[in-house]
Amino acid sequence: MQSQMARMGENGRVVIPVQIREAMGLKPGEALQVSLDEEGLRIQTLRQQIAQAQAVVRKLFGPGRSLSKELIAERRLEAKREEEEFG
Repeated sequence: MQSQMARMGENGRVVIPVQIREAMGLKPGEALQVSLDEEGLRIQTLRQQIAQAQAVVRKLFGPGRSLSKELIAERRLEAKREEEEFG
């Protein structure tokens, strides 16, 4: 874990040190999620949030399972049933 000092300027602006921006792969204009938890301020990229959500899903449903494929298959089966029922 990297740690560096930063200073808050006018209007609450904080400059993220270049080493941390590079380590996070941040690009100018990139949206960041800023949150406060019991340990302090947390800044995450969308990529990090997606990876975190995927890890939770893998933990709940196991690795190698594709929920999107299951949903598509379920929807196709439902559409077939509707077609048979309503012609």
